[in-house]
Amino acid sequence: MTALEQRKKIRVLLADDHTLVRQGFRRILEEDARITVVGEAATGLRAIALAKELKPDVAVLDLSMPELGGLEAAAEILKTDSSVKILILSMYSNEAYVRKAFEIGAKGYMLKDAIELDLTRAVVALAEGNAYMSPGISNLVIEGLKTGSFNDARQDAYERLSLREKEVLQLIAEGKSNKEVGTLLGISANTVAVHRARVMEVLDIHRTAELVLYAVRKGLVLPR
Repeated sequence: MTALEQRKKIRVLLADDHTLVRQGFRRILEEDARITVVGEAATGLRAIALAKELKPDVAVLDLSMPELGGLEAAAEILKTDSSVKILILSMYSNEAYVRKAFEIGAKGYMLKDAIELDLTRAVVALAEGNAYMSPGISNLVIEGLKTGSFNDARQDAYERLSLREKEVLQLIAEGKSNKEVGTLLGISANTVAVHRARVMEVLDIHRTAELVLYAVRKGLVLPR
């Protein structure tokens, strides 16, 4: 019996906005006797709340989710508990996303087309204290290191936004009104308007349509 088998089961939190996808992840993971899925979330905000409540060993977060994306959720989870190992799932082998994931503190980045074969391997690797990247991502990082682009630390204006401002940005980009955003976040519509103005100022954006386009290009929401 390995050292990992002698310990308690690996507790995993799954976050993806598609129920069938989460069910598929759970099926794959729980075929391994070392792993138990302790919670599921459909949004980034719910993933943050469940991570605080359930204290998983590994949080598997989809990059693009409603209310708050996987990278932003990961950053908030790690602020509360730095021991949680974060695995980001994505359809995109985008160098900027990969770099940001590891800057935040994620320990793994996997492309969704590799999940059937590699999800369990990745979760176990992270639980054992190792990093994990899909082969395609590894090649991307190696090339980025060769050219120096992977170490480019220039700050995106987006990173100057607070968590609440990021939440407001994403919800507005999803088509919600100030009143609807306020209801979801438990704040007044006037407060939402203040956050919205601050977001547009920081990003140098002047119309809602531009804000939506920015969010789509950023991968925060999917194009309609």
